[in-house]
Amino acid sequence: MIRTAFIVIAVSVSAHIAAQLPSPLPEVAAAVVTADHYPAHDVTFANGVRSMPAIIYWEPLGYRPLTLDLYLPPRSVERPAAGFPVVIFIHGGGWMVGDGHRNGPFVDFPAVLASLSAKGYVVASIEYRLSAEAKFPAQAQDVKAAIRWLRLNATKYGIDAARALTWGVSAGGHLAALAAVSCNVPALEPAQPVTWRIPGTKPDPITSTDVSDCVQGGVAWYGVFDMATIADQARQERAMPRDFRVAPEWQLLGCFASECTPALIAAASVVTYVDRDDPPMLLMVGTEDTTVPHQQTLEMAATLESAGVKHELIELPGINHSFIGKTPEATRDANLKALAATFAFIDRTIGAARPGTSSGGSVRP
Repeated sequence: MIRTAFIVIAVSVSAHIAAQLPSPLPEVAAAVVTADHYPAHDVTFANGVRSMPAIIYWEPLGYRPLTLDLYLPPRSVERPAAGFPVVIFIHGGGWMVGDGHRNGPFVDFPAVLASLSAKGYVVASIEYRLSAEAKFPAQAQDVKAAIRWLRLNATKYGIDAARALTWGVSAGGHLAALAAVSCNVPALEPAQPVTWRIPGTKPDPITSTDVSDCVQGGVAWYGVFDMATIADQARQERAMPRDFRVAPEWQLLGCFASECTPALIAAASVVTYVDRDDPPMLLMVGTEDTTVPHQQTLEMAATLESAGVKHELIELPGINHSFIGKTPEATRDANLKALAATFAFIDRTIGAARPGTSSGGSVRP
């Protein structure tokens, strides 16, 4: 009798609960659900490129979920047997602000990325933790997490995992170049506490060293490459001291100038990791940059030259940061030249293969 009474009560309670809920009832899984089921609002550009915005690629413990916008070639572009090469775009903003939808004076930057995708590339424009959210090396780890996520999902999105290139501007130029030269550097790999995860879920494969974060090329527009020399270069180029209290590089590192340890400054400097095995790189800068010393780019080019790394250096005379010129015409000319040179470099470095073939070499081990 007692058992029967319990069953009757349980059914009665269930019926009461069901009466308060919509029909059909929400589906409930047997374990914690980690997938994001918010409806996707995919976009198709005029050239047929399909974009899937705000895809979560990593959820570092204690921080917001990190997302990327994915641009997929139009269906009219025949997919190579190995898949399309992938370009990872990294926005600027002093590591403090910015997003992948805006870049310098380009009025519609998503359309620019779509135009690159239309040439036969998967393009991923990624978000990363800003310096007020987390200090270095979080940003470098985020970029590498995105690269690994793209490789883990290569089949799903038609990506050739052996052909990846990073492209960044300003602070994003620093991160793009850092990713290009820091292949297999343990200190910069995405990390997650191994002793904690949501019950019922599997370990995060992005943190696995079985997935490569190496890339086959890098492009940096007006980037930062050496934290140890940037302040002196700023004084020399602008004949004025850099304000150490607000300079974005110190906000990134979480210390002020001489308070930063040499080890931390070296760890955040791209030039630290350069060696002869690094992939080809394109460096572009305006000679009148008043935000990031243009000498930073020249120093990086010299470092690559000394290591025997294939690279291209393009200086734009009379052009400031964000490739802003003294006139609207000069600004337009500089940005279009930079974009044309970048697209050409990407084509030469990881360029879309003929249908049924694959080019660009293997993933660096």
